[in-house]
Amino acid sequence: MKLLIQRVKQASVTIDEQTIGQIDSGLLLFLGIHRDDTEKDIDYLVNKVVNLRLFPSEKSGFDHSALELEKEILVVSQFTLYGDCKKGRRPDFNDVAKPEQAVALYEQFIQKIKETGLKIATGQFQAHMEVKLVNDGPVTLFLTSDKSD
Repeated sequence: MKLLIQRVKQASVTIDEQTIGQIDSGLLLFLGIHRDDTEKDIDYLVNKVVNLRLFPSEKSGFDHSALELEKEILVVSQFTLYGDCKKGRRPDFNDVAKPEQAVALYEQFIQKIKETGLKIATGQFQAHMEVKLVNDGPVTLFLTSDKSD
């Protein structure tokens, strides 16, 4: 799994001009699911992202986690994180999980975050979405469940 994390002051997801998910201060997560991903990948990334110290204190810019400060999280599925652009002019998506597998893992990921008690909003799996955000910092990080990356 790949996770692009953005610390935001606010973020929202819109489909056909209707807002389906929005948060105030918190984290916007773009989630890419690989064909070989399992529940272990979900557990690793959820634990990592809710506990990462990405929020400022009076002393430093990175002292508190989303869990400590009860921040909000917006999760958006993004298969294009696995787009391979090494060859040719069109991204190759051979490593992306098939939709049936991906939606199940996406929903498990969301459920695991809900279990932390944090407020969560989501996009819609396989929909064409507009994502709006006010990046805070800006802080943008990339995580993968593959420990070799």
